[in-house]
Amino acid sequence: RTVLDIIYARLTTWLAPMLAFTMEDVWLERNAGDDTSVHLQDFPETPSDWLNAELAEKWGKIRSVRRLVSGALEYARQEKIIGSSLEAYPIVYLITEKSLWDTDEQALNELNSVDLAEIFITSGITLKVGRPEDVNIPIDPLSGIAVEFHKAEGEKCARCWKILPDVGSHKHAQTCGRCSDALG
Repeated sequence: RTVLDIIYARLTTWLAPMLAFTMEDVWLERNAGDDTSVHLQDFPETPSDWLNAELAEKWGKIRSVRRLVSGALEYARQEKIIGSSLEAYPIVYLITEKSLWDTDEQALNELNSVDLAEIFITSGITLKVGRPEDVNIPIDPLSGIAVEFHKAEGEKCARCWKILPDVGSHKHAQTCGRCSDALG
């Protein structure tokens, strides 16, 4: 409960300038009274020992990859190849000599430690080390990453809307394995 209280205090005060009425309602639900307002609160001090530089660096790299994937998806959207990012299944190439990471193993460990398809809002993703076979695929000079666009194959899940090959082969009709398991 302590963690939830800390998160609540920070989110309501940080978001109050942008979501003035919503955060005021949220604040007053917990701190009722005529003399209280989220807009009269100072931002809470955040202890410096909460900073995790290693985690921040990892997510900075993941966000860099996400920007490149989002750019490739936007190009495909403009060309009317896809309408939604969930129709995509990109391949991300990590070029060793220019990588954001020190080693291929480190790159794969960090990127595989999270669900990249969820973060990139795609139906799936493949990571490969090395240069793409198609020389026309641009490589980002700063990160050493190339993104090859592919359309996702399979059917659209009625619950999560991802396009996956296993949709319809589970207990619940028109769902993928993950959604079918969630439905019980």
